[in-house]
Amino acid sequence: MQNIKSYVAEHKDRFLSELIELLKMPSISADSAYKKDVITTANSVLKSLKEAGCDTVELCETEGYPIIYGEKIIDKNLPTVLVYGHYDVQPPDPIDLWTSPPFEPVIKKTDIHPEGAIFARGACDDKGQMYMHVKAMEFMTRTNQLPCNVKFMIEGEEEVGSVNLAKFVKTNQEKLKNDVILISDTGMIAKDVPSITTGLRGLSYVEVEVTGPNRDLHSGLYGGAVANPINVLTKMIAQLQDENNHITIPGFYDNVEELSKAERAQMAKAPFSLDNYKKALDIDAVYGEAGYTTNERNSIRPTLDVNGIWGGYTGEGAKTVIASKAYAKISMRLVPNQDWENITELFKKHFESIAPEGVKVKVTPHHGGQGYVTPIDSVGYQAASKAYEATFGKTPIPQRSGGSIPIVALFEQELKSKTILMGFGLDSDAIHSPNEHFGVWNYLKGIETIPFFFKHFTELHK
Repeated sequence: MQNIKSYVAEHKDRFLSELIELLKMPSISADSAYKKDVITTANSVLKSLKEAGCDTVELCETEGYPIIYGEKIIDKNLPTVLVYGHYDVQPPDPIDLWTSPPFEPVIKKTDIHPEGAIFARGACDDKGQMYMHVKAMEFMTRTNQLPCNVKFMIEGEEEVGSVNLAKFVKTNQEKLKNDVILISDTGMIAKDVPSITTGLRGLSYVEVEVTGPNRDLHSGLYGGAVANPINVLTKMIAQLQDENNHITIPGFYDNVEELSKAERAQMAKAPFSLDNYKKALDIDAVYGEAGYTTNERNSIRPTLDVNGIWGGYTGEGAKTVIASKAYAKISMRLVPNQDWENITELFKKHFESIAPEGVKVKVTPHHGGQGYVTPIDSVGYQAASKAYEATFGKTPIPQRSGGSIPIVALFEQELKSKTILMGFGLDSDAIHSPNEHFGVWNYLKGIETIPFFFKHFTELHK
């Protein structure tokens, strides 16, 4: 890839300003109040793909938010890379913990990013990483160095479970036909330690509701005489894990893949400082399933976490009330071979079974997806490894991620192609949290590296 470094340096300011404009759009797919902003963002992505050199660009309507499709086919005899990303973002709450407004992007220096990082919701997940591919495409087309065919599929519902993407993929298999799928929605170990994500956890996400009396009650007149749904809910949640933080749902671990000692030893070679990990999170101890290291707990082991819990009076001052209802949102990260629909059903059956008399329980499944593992001997992985070697000067480390991209397993099932996960974010980028950010260096390094993947994949593909 000739002149890629000079091209990125020459256009650095424009690349940053374009991303900042995209980040100003509050494309929150989970909140219908932002529907207009999500649509505006979709149209902005469409315009960017046109300007980057796609010959065909379409806004594909779904029952929810549109999918933006683009392509440039230079020779049907050459391989095709399908790039996937998403333009929707997580809600920014809690707003008061942000040091700058979530949709007013600013570049600030940090200890990890002395050259600056862009602080905004979606900076790393996934607008910044998705836009690296758009700018890499621009470089390849404007310098006549696009070595193969390229297709883009950028959706607006990833943060709410990609509800309509599955239907789109199933009904557009010919349009989406490819030789490899390329995604940047993951991270790497460190700025000087490149890595390629080779595994993702699956996900089961549910909401639970516990109902007691038919109305809120005076806690003095009724306290101790009727079941308090909030008390009951917290006790039920506490029963979902034992003293070793092992999940107690019957059948939950039946299909969990147990890695060999040799595989776990390979994982342990990745650079990791427990002291730095605790310091970065301002905690004095780590916590998790007994018998596993921190890096194993957050990647190769399944988990169960309460993501939100509410009920009763939470306003200022006091109100002595026994709430009629209590709620919680619970997510379970799953490992390969665990079927998310089966796990959801096991959770529902178990949670209902541990409810005491005096309350009614309702479990509402929201969304989920399967885990995924990609082989390191594939042509796609080899091409990604060579791409990192070209720009970082060192071989990347294969790494399993604790996160979930539910549609990756669907892609393999429906499109029969492997996915390569080339992420450039860092664990410290605070995705899904207040003060999410993405290093300027990481953003530009991604634009520089991605064209090398296209080059090497084309050369290695037979």
